[in-house]
Formats: sequence, C-alpha cells, structure tokens
Amino acid sequence: MQRGPGRNIRLARRLASLVCALSCIAAGPGPAAASSQPRVVGGTAGQPRPDVIVVETDDQALETMKVMRNVNSLIGGNGATFINSFVNFSLCCPSRSTFLTGQYAHNHGVWSNVLPDGGFDRFEDLHATNNLAVWLRDAGYHTGMIGKYLNGYANLPPVPPGWSEWHATAPYEQRVYNYPINNNGTLTQYGQDPTDYKSDVLTRKAVDFVNRRAPKAQPYFLWLTYTAPHAGGPPNPNPPYDCLDAARPAPRHAHAFDTAPLPRPPDFNEADVSDKPSPIRNRPPLGADQIADIERKYRCGLESLLAVDDGVKRIVDALQANGALDDTLIIYTSDNGFFRGEHRVAEGKQRVYEESIRVPLLMRGPGIPPNVRVSAAVTNADLAPTIAAVAQAIPRLVMDGRPLIPVAQEPKLGGGRPLLIEEPTFAAIRTERYAYVEYRKGDRELYDLRSDPYELESRHDDPAYALVQASLANQLHKLQSCAGSTCRTHWADPSP
Repeated sequence: MQRGPGRNIRLARRLASLVCALSCIAAGPGPAAASSQPRVVGGTAGQPRPDVIVVETDDQALETMKVMRNVNSLIGGNGATFINSFVNFSLCCPSRSTFLTGQYAHNHGVWSNVLPDGGFDRFEDLHATNNLAVWLRDAGYHTGMIGKYLNGYANLPPVPPGWSEWHATAPYEQRVYNYPINNNGTLTQYGQDPTDYKSDVLTRKAVDFVNRRAPKAQPYFLWLTYTAPHAGGPPNPNPPYDCLDAARPAPRHAHAFDTAPLPRPPDFNEADVSDKPSPIRNRPPLGADQIADIERKYRCGLESLLAVDDGVKRIVDALQANGALDDTLIIYTSDNGFFRGEHRVAEGKQRVYEESIRVPLLMRGPGIPPNVRVSAAVTNADLAPTIAAVAQAIPRLVMDGRPLIPVAQEPKLGGGRPLLIEEPTFAAIRTERYAYVEYRKGDRELYDLRSDPYELESRHDDPAYALVQASLANQLHKLQSCAGSTCRTHWADPSP
C-alpha cells in the first residue's frame, strides 16, 4: 500500500521517542517515562504501538451496512469484517459501558440509560478513574473523545478523567442543528446553517485531531461517536423535511433513498407469534400505515448514514496524507441494532432477537490481514481487550472479552465461545448454532439458528430439543455469574 509523504518524518520521531523512553527507563519510573513509551503492536516489545480510532454509530442495524460504501471498502476491504458481532446489552449506555470496561453488564453494573441503575452518573460512580481511556492515558496515549458520550452526561465534570481532549455533544445529544459541543470544558454553540450539521462537524473535529496528532511520536486513541442513525431532535431547518421522529440526514443527502424499499425478511411482521413470550405474542400485526411510516423512517436513517460514510473516508484520507494509515488500528461498530418491523416490533431495541443484538464490526490495522470475513461469534466486550493489547495498556479491571486481532489472523481459532446477552428482564446465551433465552417472568425461547436463522419457531417446548435446552440452560447459568476467563470458555454445541 502506498504510504503518505509524512511517514519518514514520523518514523524518525518514533525513533527519537524510543531513545527517550530507554533513557527514562534507565533513570527510573516516573510520569515522563509513561508519556514517552515506545509504541508496541500486538504485545511485541520494540515494535511501534499503533494509533487507535474507534468510530461508533448509534442504533445502526447490520442490514444498513449495504449503504456504507467507504466503510466496507476502506476498512473491511483492507481488514476484517466480523459477520457475527453482538452486543451484550442492546441499549446505549450499558453497551458503551461494556466498550469502556471490557465487561459484561453484570460486572460493570450499568443496567440502564438513567439513574439509579444506569446513565453517566452510575458509570462515574463505579468506573470514573478505572476505564479504557484512563488505562490508555496511563500507558502514554493521547486520548480524545468526539461526539456522544454516555446518556445523562451534562457537562459535569467538564472533562471526565482519562481524556486528553474532549468534544462532547451534550446535553442535546440527538439534535443535528442548534446544539452545543463541550470543547475541553468550554461550550460552543452551533446553529442551523448546513455547515453546522452535526455529523459533519464531528468529522471536521476528527480530521483536525488526526492532522495534529498523527505526525507526533506519542500514540493516540480517538473515540468518534456519531449519533446517526438515531432518531430525534426538533424538525429540520434544512432539507429533508420529511424526517420527523426519524434520523436527520445532511441536506446534501436529502432524498437519496426516496425509493429504497423497506426490507421484509421472513420475520418481518411475523405471521405466527404464538411461540413467543407475551410482549410479542400480544402484539397485533402491523398495519399498512404503520409499515409505510417504518419505511419512511428507514429511508431517513439510510440517508443519515451517508454523512458518516463520508466522514470515514475523510479520516482515512487524512491518515494517508500523514503517512499514518498503515500504523493505525481503525474499528467501526455500533452500540446496538434496531428493529424495523421484524417480529411485529415497529422500532426500538432491547430485545433478544438478532436485529437488536447483532451489530456491524469491521477493523483494519497492523497485524490484521486484508479482506477477511470472520465468522466466529464476538462481543462488544472484546473491544477494550483488543485496544489494551495493542496499546500495551494495563487494565485495572478483570475484562470478560478477548483480543480480536489473533481471531482475525486465524479465524478458525476463534469459534466455539458462547456469548452472554443480558438485560434486566432476561438472560440469554448465543452460540454458533443456538439462541436460548430465559425471561424473569418464566418464559423461555430456544432457536436452532442453523435451520431457523430468522427465529420464527421457538423449540423450547419441543421434546426433541429437551436435552439441548438443558445443556444451554446450564451453560447460561454459568455465564450469568462469569468474570474474566470464565466468560470465555469454549463449548461445543449439542445436537438434538
């Protein structure tokens, strides 16, 4: 791959940083030694540590990746696409807390977007000085957050611990016009000019961050969190004007998908829900007007993602221009999926089905082979271990996930790990073949995904699956109290 003109200068600065680090080590430990450590890739001492950029969207269903041309080609085409990526808890704040801790929700303790069981304040009470950003900064990384942080954050503290740079869209997270951004503790108000469109503002800040930090010897970590395609905010002052209660696209992308059909997979407006628990079983079929509204919102969501896709290209271009692209680990993902009529659920998340828990995950960078598709099941609890490993950071929490770069290198080695899906109302185990759910009120669901990938027929009352269910239940109960390595036990799926 062609390297940008700044690479030789960058390598020279790294060499100087390595010499400085060796001198600091000889002199003894101290703050200066931490800030000038040599970069290390994949845990091999003496090799340069990569910069790390995580791009995260909000409520992006896996199906919508079909419009992300730049993300698919620039990240997936030059790296790994994890086709079975899941979140432990499909809701914004618990999911982002898993990203920042590498822990399942029953270990990190954030169970909601609001107090008393969740939200920013709950996370800060438990992890303010012990999370991924703090570990990376302690390891000598320059850390930056741009975009949406944790639900309920309202600019207090002005900059949370662990962050070298802070550009938070708070408190009006879902607005795309007429909103403030907390720039390192100072609020800057943005208006309603098309240039104030939030995704584009966040992209400009990210490109500026890369242009300032990439030439430096000190490695950096950037968490860029777009709010697209999440719905919300006041009516648009700019085109398009037909996206009320939906995601707000950039004016240049207005009506880009006016004729895009709403996907109707086999579980769309599911005909027979008699096998489902009561919250689904009691839902009437979606009517024609509901479906038309779902389709309208779906098109707005697709259009809003185009600005994110543009942003990824601009960031990759900036890395290339700085000679830093090959030295940067780039991760693209979402905090949870989203329903668009599947299983009669018109919209939302926080359910056990695939549309809610399965999310995009693509990454490229040092040690990751190009254009590979990884089928092993992975979880968002794996992201913090992945980043900590390449950064040679020292976590001060017991993480439940595992580093993913070895899995990308040898996908066959990554299979056979059951994942825990959990929320206050249910707990589930997701294996390569099965999804088994236990609800707090006593309901059960069991799907054989090999023959029923759309979860149309629960086998929980099928005698042929009785032994399978007993085995899955036993493994689920172990995962519900797992921590660290006990969350990563490999397990062979039973056969009915």
